[in-house]
Amino acid sequence: MAVATAPIAIRPSETPTETAVPPTPTLPSTATHTPVPLAAINTPVPPTETATPTITPTPTETPIPVAPVTRITLERVSSYNFVRPTYLTHAGDDRLFVTEQQGVIRIIENGRVLPEPFMYIVDRVGSTQNEQGLLSVAFHPRYGENGRFFVNYTNRNGDTVISEWRVSTENPNLVAYGSERILLTIRQPYANHNGGQLKFGPDGYLYVGMGDGGAANDPLGAGQDLSTLLGKLLRLDVDFNPDGYAIPPDNPFVLNDAARNEIWAYGLRNPWRFSFDRLTGDMFIADVGQNLWEEIHWQPASSAGGENYGWNIMEGAHCFRRSDCDRTGLELPIFEYGHDQGCSVTGGYVARGLEDLPLYGNYFLADYCQGTVWSLFPLPDGSWQANVVYRGAGNVSSFGEGADGALYLLDHQGGVYRIRP
Repeated sequence: MAVATAPIAIRPSETPTETAVPPTPTLPSTATHTPVPLAAINTPVPPTETATPTITPTPTETPIPVAPVTRITLERVSSYNFVRPTYLTHAGDDRLFVTEQQGVIRIIENGRVLPEPFMYIVDRVGSTQNEQGLLSVAFHPRYGENGRFFVNYTNRNGDTVISEWRVSTENPNLVAYGSERILLTIRQPYANHNGGQLKFGPDGYLYVGMGDGGAANDPLGAGQDLSTLLGKLLRLDVDFNPDGYAIPPDNPFVLNDAARNEIWAYGLRNPWRFSFDRLTGDMFIADVGQNLWEEIHWQPASSAGGENYGWNIMEGAHCFRRSDCDRTGLELPIFEYGHDQGCSVTGGYVARGLEDLPLYGNYFLADYCQGTVWSLFPLPDGSWQANVVYRGAGNVSSFGEGADGALYLLDHQGGVYRIRP
């Protein structure tokens, strides 16, 4: 079989339609969508031009001294109490966008939360119990030009929805409520382990974190099953195909007829949060554990994808529910901690902001239950030095990154904090 050289176009078998409704400051009236089946692969369409990466690291001209961080402080950004905040990101400017689990996105501008939400889709989001709800937002790398952004939420059937939206042409702080275009709906067999992270990589593709579908112990065997999108990290081209999305031609399983071509990596239980180092392009994946171990994986920017992170053969660096197991081809975590220190890992970012230089080069993570925050620092021998840098940060649901590289921490109980040396 010839090697694929062009993206594979993907189109949903049902195209959602919607009548635009003028938004109001409180609750816009929007149509409820019926679930869209999993996309089917159609005949590849030759591209008219070769896509080029839209995000490139900007190296600093003078060397920056880096060292392991042993302590941080948390500075509350606003006195506003968010409703179960799940994620924070930027749109390429000074504004911060905070997702609330109920189905709301709010804007922090100059330290003040704007009175009108950027987005209000409470009517589309189903239950917000367990790990369901509005889970993240990702702005297109060229958002300033095209006004496109993407959200990950669970609908009223409890299924994962990845959809594209556009900003209002009249108000940069308000979504265009008639603009939703559903790219992908993935059936969720249980209410937990939905993943939820969306993030554009340095290559300009959209990455999607998907949990194994829930319950406990991966009863469906999704982590190791390449025929399902559950328990995977997906990589999508959202620019090539105007009717849906496309498969990047260098995705690792494009020539495997038994595998879903969207898959970038597999063997994940619940990659609730992952991120890219904005300087190096390396990826950090925080995979929530089962009963014993929480883990962080590192994927170098040079990766061609296809990594198997071990679930449910392994939990962390340990064989799962057996005394021995075949570890051949499995990627081990760079850091793990046991449930004597917490219950659920929340991954963060590598600090690259120039305003808080003592943090520079350190990766931060936290535990949701105990509020312990760690820093990880790479050592010359390839290992990582781990330090506890803060205790009692609350229920850490997510970290966030501003356009300037500043790092933030979200307490699920409502607080948003900036991480300071």
